[in-house]
Amino acid sequence: MSFEASAEDVARVESYLGRPPAGRFRVVVRRTNGSPVVIENEPHLRDGTPMPTLFWLVDPELVERVSQLEGIGGVHRFEEVVDQEALEVAHRLYAQRRDALISRSDVVAPTGGVAGTRRGVKCLHAHLANYLVGAADPVGREVARELDLGDGEWRRET
Repeated sequence: MSFEASAEDVARVESYLGRPPAGRFRVVVRRTNGSPVVIENEPHLRDGTPMPTLFWLVDPELVERVSQLEGIGGVHRFEEVVDQEALEVAHRLYAQRRDALISRSDVVAPTGGVAGTRRGVKCLHAHLANYLVGAADPVGREVARELDLGDGEWRRET
């Protein structure tokens, strides 16, 4: 699996982040117009720093909408309403997927599940990104439902 994004994708993601990406990535979910929505990060940044966030929501509109949910207590609210066993499974599968991509043994490995945590909810953006790539993430599913995100707006890259 290659984490070499195209020059166009790197430029677009850089404009979204307001800075150059610190690591290699590939776009895994796009809007139907082709713009990046979710990137998959290599498990280590270029300098060897562990990158626990495998899937990163980069679409500016979605980032803003999810930030608004977080700003009104969404992290705690969603943590309380989702099935905790399903959430633990989502964390475990996320970590397994990221760990399978680790190619460096000379540096510390990233740990944790979604957004680097082992349990509970830390970041709604990371859960939504995980859900949009097709994972059974109960928090991401609830965020997508609350934001009324339609399936026809996205396409997953293979």
